[in-house]
Amino acid sequence: MKKPELLAPGGSLEKLKTAILYGADAVYIGGEAFSLRVAAENFSKEDMIEGIRFAHDRGKKVYLTANILPHNSDIEEFEDFITEIKDCGFDAVLVADIGLFDMMQELAPQIPIHISTQANNINYRSAIKWYKMGAKRVVLAREMTFKEISEFQSKIPEDLELEAFIHGAMCISYSGRCLLSNYMTGRDSNMGACAHPCRWNYKLVEETRPGEYMDVFENERGTFIFNSKDLCTIRHIPELVKSGIASLKIEGRVKTSYYVATVVGAYRREIDRYFNDPDNYVFNEEEYEELCKVSHRPYTTGFYFGKPDENSQVYTSSSYIRDYDLIGIVRSYDKNTGMVTVSQRNRFFKGDEIEIIQPMKPFFAQTIDFMTDGNGSEIDVANHAEQIVKFKALQPVGEGAMLRKKK
Repeated sequence: MKKPELLAPGGSLEKLKTAILYGADAVYIGGEAFSLRVAAENFSKEDMIEGIRFAHDRGKKVYLTANILPHNSDIEEFEDFITEIKDCGFDAVLVADIGLFDMMQELAPQIPIHISTQANNINYRSAIKWYKMGAKRVVLAREMTFKEISEFQSKIPEDLELEAFIHGAMCISYSGRCLLSNYMTGRDSNMGACAHPCRWNYKLVEETRPGEYMDVFENERGTFIFNSKDLCTIRHIPELVKSGIASLKIEGRVKTSYYVATVVGAYRREIDRYFNDPDNYVFNEEEYEELCKVSHRPYTTGFYFGKPDENSQVYTSSSYIRDYDLIGIVRSYDKNTGMVTVSQRNRFFKGDEIEIIQPMKPFFAQTIDFMTDGNGSEIDVANHAEQIVKFKALQPVGEGAMLRKKK
């Protein structure tokens, strides 16, 4: 068995670095256009170069996402964009549109091309066609089962890689090809500006009774009839590996650095545990609990084990579950004194029990018995944005560590 690539979202330079530090093998990022995530911070050319250098220095890869469905007015701008970034050192570019595919081959033939899930890749014949045209990888639609993926794998060329989403938000429309946002808000999801109207609370109005709003009950549990649970497959690492998927992809370029660190770290540890002893592998339930400490909706396994039923929807609320807060980012650690210097992100107090997460290690918990501000004055509360705080850590703390607290 070949260990699959763990592919993480990089919505900003900080998130790219976080993903690499916490165990991602590759990161996908977007430029300031064409990347289907206008809500993400995205990357300037300078940030791209720095991020690629950071990843390559550590033996990791960076992929450029350029998977919008373009209109005529986008073509000339895309040509300028690719001309500008083609020498940055990207390891691949993701596209969904055949016109942009053709332009990539013409303008930057040295960059491998991956076909985005937006291209609705649900059968092996389309994948083979993309391969014949020059694609190196196809990202599968989220709507495929393990059984379908196995058949897919048996039909395609051996050197055509498959990539699949294993964690993150689900969409009610096939592979995210949705018109609902554009129709209701003028924000086109296929251009990266989705307003997520599928999460809204809907009521029904009968034609001859204007103003009389009735709840839309799909099964008497609520009215959020399009509101999917989030995808989570961490309990199924063996099935993912045995499916032959080359790259396991985490969704979330608009998520926080804390989200990226926690999710990437959990999957990294579990994938490594499986490969350390596949025959005796037993899932570590603590890693699922880790994934419940980030902002998320209730979890589902999506389509992997068959078509989702009513249990894959959330009928009561579109709100995220947020049981933990990120309270600080570790800026430095003094190994002689054990003192950590922290940049505050949310208010915390002396006496709080906190958890410290860090790259490639399990978290540990401790109580803050004593802390000072950046000038060494004792304080009882860190309540100023990005306030510098110091306290003694019970264990050594590495680069990229973060502090969280249960609400």
